[in-house]
Amino acid sequence: MPKRSRARPFAYEGLDRAMHERARLGVLTCLLAHPRGLSFSQIKQLCGLTDGNLSRHLEVLESAHLIQMAKTMEENRPQTSCRLTASGRRRFVAYLAVLRQVLLDANGGSEPEPHVNVPWKLQAS
Repeated sequence: MPKRSRARPFAYEGLDRAMHERARLGVLTCLLAHPRGLSFSQIKQLCGLTDGNLSRHLEVLESAHLIQMAKTMEENRPQTSCRLTASGRRRFVAYLAVLRQVLLDANGGSEPEPHVNVPWKLQAS
């Protein structure tokens, strides 16, 4: 995780704009959970996106070198599969660490008490 500035502790400079969008966050999370990658149609279904919307988000993620796409033919039909690149995986995990810090800061710098029902409570690592 990037160092935090004492003068600007809430700047969260590690929040990458390529990742910090709801659909792209969903796609990256989906691919992190499936290290072997997923097909376009699987990502579309899991993230609840349209063909055009998903295509555009995948272009952004690929141009940021976060994902790798492969196009093949199966039963005379084009198939696109996607997976995180090694650097994309590292960058996304670092991004998640910054999000974790945002949640900790929102809770006064500490994990919520175990008996407190907080919907965003983080699991200890």
